Amino acid sequence: MKQQSRKAKGRRLQNHVRDRILKNFPHLKARDVQCVENYAPGPDIILSKVAAKLVPWQWEVKNQEKLSTLYSWFKQANKKIPKNLSAVLVMKMNTREPLVVIDFEDFLKLIKE
Repeated sequence: MKQQSRKAKGRRLQNHVRDRILKNFPHLKARDVQCVENYAPGPDIILSKVAAKLVPWQWEVKNQEKLSTLYSWFKQANKKIPKNLSAVLVMKMNTREPLVVIDFEDFLKLIKE
């Protein structure tokens, strides 16, 4: 994949995350949630002080095929799941703290409450 295509792919996901945050918090303005330029140091989504109080997260956005293993594990978590439950994937590497993966829409519901 060409460098320009990789940047565009990452930018699309950043824009999606920004748009979903703005949709879930309609009182925020576009200036409150902004995407950074590709390869700029720091988080991929910049929040204003107001937005950071509502959405207290630092956003790093990745759109890569290297994540296919995580998606297969998450698919396994979703197998035969009752309708009233949401899938969660807990994973850990040696000498590292456990991480949790949930569906992005489920995450937005959690932080909106």
